[in-house]
Amino acid sequence: MSIRTRFAPSPTGYLHIGGARTALFAWLYARKHGGKFVLRIEDTDLERSTEESVNAILEGMSWLGLDYDEGPFFQTHRFERYEEVIQKLMAEGKAYRCNCSKERLEKLREDQMAAKEKPRYDGHCRNLDVSAGEPHVIRFLNPQEGEVVFKDLVRGTVSVQNKELDDLIIKRTDGSPTYNLSVVIDDLDMKISHVIRGDDHINNTPRQINILQAMGYEAPTYAHVPMILGEDGARLSKRHGATSVIEYRDMGFLPEALINYLVRLGWSSGDQEIFTLDEMISLFDVVDVNKAPSSFNGEKLQWINQQYLKEEDASRIAQLLSVHLGELDIDPSLGPDLKEVVLAQRERAKTLIELAEISQFFYRDFDEFDEKMAKKQLRPVATEALKEVQTALNEISDWTAENIHTAIHAVADKLEVKMGKVGMPLRVAVTGGAPSPGLDLTVFLIGQEACTRRINKALEYIENRAE
Repeated sequence: MSIRTRFAPSPTGYLHIGGARTALFAWLYARKHGGKFVLRIEDTDLERSTEESVNAILEGMSWLGLDYDEGPFFQTHRFERYEEVIQKLMAEGKAYRCNCSKERLEKLREDQMAAKEKPRYDGHCRNLDVSAGEPHVIRFLNPQEGEVVFKDLVRGTVSVQNKELDDLIIKRTDGSPTYNLSVVIDDLDMKISHVIRGDDHINNTPRQINILQAMGYEAPTYAHVPMILGEDGARLSKRHGATSVIEYRDMGFLPEALINYLVRLGWSSGDQEIFTLDEMISLFDVVDVNKAPSSFNGEKLQWINQQYLKEEDASRIAQLLSVHLGELDIDPSLGPDLKEVVLAQRERAKTLIELAEISQFFYRDFDEFDEKMAKKQLRPVATEALKEVQTALNEISDWTAENIHTAIHAVADKLEVKMGKVGMPLRVAVTGGAPSPGLDLTVFLIGQEACTRRINKALEYIENRAE
């Protein structure tokens, strides 16, 4: 059997982190089996669906690298096909018109709840001859006896009695099809073999299987993955922090790090934490997904992102970092090689934003020294060392870390002091007190002219402080 999976988001907002994980699982399953991954936009909710949301979904998937083999297909382009199926079901006596008023349905629901019964449509219009000329919906005639049984790849065998299911609406009064009808027809027409989706849809599955059987077709294989929870145990939402995929991009996370984190939410392979994409494709199987919900842990995501920052190609990190430096009004072309800065700093950062913030001093002078560091290192006793090292640095004709190292040590030898007496005041003078890599590399990256300027500022600070 040819494996065909799909991701079918509704364009009513951004690409949610939960939706992204579902898409990832479907994508991995298709790639593992050499199948096809289809993107379908379920935009039958005409009031809430927007082009902006469609673009946000496409942008999020593109950033994550979840390429699709077919699509995007839009349900609003398939209304004729849905109507064709509705009319066929009507002609075969498998669907009927219903003109129950909103008031009647609300009263029915209230009475059922008062009697502690499960609220559902009572089939009032099932045997009535409702005119096509009056306002009505069309309902699917659900079997009243027997049960629906299906084997879910995550949850195992699921069984639901048909008497627990009511006659759901498949066509609204305005003529538009409902989700449960359109999704069945789309999965059928697109030859979807495996429906991998969130378990919030599992109550719809028996209804959809009954519609398929009424049409004379077998159901696909289902896999309902559990939802993602916040750390407080509630369903992940905006109150827990960012839930949009693009928000994580803007927060300085790498797409491969987010993918790695999402695949580990509810799935594992031994104790391994970091996976290449090829490893994910090779090892992942939806049958190994946990039944229990997973909790989103921001600290774990940051840890994974840090591992990728450390190991990814520095040139690529530099390219991504330039965007975040730009948001700090820094032009990285007016300073040291950004790749060299990445290599020097990336061990200290968990996100690209953090990497940009701790690297600012390489590209522009700081306004003030760190008060604690300056109080300790920029004292009158450091004046001579700073002046001597400034002279030594200015005399370097070939500006290399090696020559800088030699010059600083020569000053310490000349003054007959330990390296710390020269190196520590110099570090604070040129960085402002910001955490930084080795002194030789730090001075090299900051540059000869900037170091001279900043040492002058430090000397001025010491002089003003002494007055």
